[in-house]
Amino acid sequence: MSAIRPITMPKWGLAMEEGLLARWAVAEGETIAEGQEIMDIETSKIANVFESPVAGVLRRKVVQEGDTVPVGALLGVVSEAGVAEVDVDSFIEEFLSTFKPAAKGEGDEPVAEVIEVGGRRLRHLRAGPDTGDPIVLLHGFGADMSTWMYNHAALAEDRPVYALDLPGHGGSAKELDDGSVAALAAIVADYLDVVGIDAAHLVGHSLGGAIATSVALDRPERVTALTLIAPVGLGPEIAGEFVEGFISETRARKLRPVLEMLVADPGLVTADMVEEVLKFKRLDGAIAGLRTVADANFSGGQQRVSLRERLREIDLPVQVLWGEADRVLPAAHAEGLPESIAVVRVSGAGHIVHMERAAEVNEAIRAHGPAKRES
Repeated sequence: MSAIRPITMPKWGLAMEEGLLARWAVAEGETIAEGQEIMDIETSKIANVFESPVAGVLRRKVVQEGDTVPVGALLGVVSEAGVAEVDVDSFIEEFLSTFKPAAKGEGDEPVAEVIEVGGRRLRHLRAGPDTGDPIVLLHGFGADMSTWMYNHAALAEDRPVYALDLPGHGGSAKELDDGSVAALAAIVADYLDVVGIDAAHLVGHSLGGAIATSVALDRPERVTALTLIAPVGLGPEIAGEFVEGFISETRARKLRPVLEMLVADPGLVTADMVEEVLKFKRLDGAIAGLRTVADANFSGGQQRVSLRERLREIDLPVQVLWGEADRVLPAAHAEGLPESIAVVRVSGAGHIVHMERAAEVNEAIRAHGPAKRES
């Protein structure tokens, strides 16, 4: 192992091209451990902590707080104790002289495409090899496939992983006659047919969790396992002010506190994240689509879908992940579930725990294998 090691801007998500170093959490000369939180990095979606991939002494901060640099750029240098300053300087000089960031849009990363499912246009993204047990990622109310930016590529290292924008969301068709969980689950089942998935591990967040559960109840042969992340349908309460605020607020100043309800640390919500939501809501039909989904599933701070008692009918591996600081759906909804369901509570995380604690969530998903089916 080299005595001098680089720390570079990570690539979080298939579409990430650059990041902003918002804060250093360690000082030059400090000894750091592998996996220690050493900085905060902002992307276009959310800020997140960066854990050091190496251990040693932080010898140099190459990028300063507030600077935006491309993926792969040198952020800092770590070395073993006793390495001479001149050697650190030479390492940095050589790295900077040879580093060439990828051009915008360059690379062999998969790109999203729009397909037709039952006469409806849906945007989806597939990543990973052709072999392995597939995973399908289903986002929550108001989100889109980019909510999985910290999960998609990591999960797709050894299997095909699909993410789609649900109807009324993202780049999919906004027109909806029925925004109920049952109707959306039927569309997801049709989607599996169109992309040629016989059965998949469904990973659903919030509303997507209820949709995944509904698919497993109605079409169990199409599902190998369920991972439900802060799912709708396990209790009556929901933060009605979040749902209504997400739909109705049209100014950044008013929308920001609504989006801050998604996370344990409000500082994780970036200006870009707020602007992305506002930009989406300006699309033709976006507000109407969101309203159709909300009216079908939420009303007056209450959920209109209840799947809790039906979980006992599911003869598949099921796990529930929940951020303990969730302000949209109470983490208490994870209590008292059937003993066959594994429940993982994540401290220091809110409703979008898969973004706030991506490494923990990814590990839990990978460890939660599909059901062993009899041949």
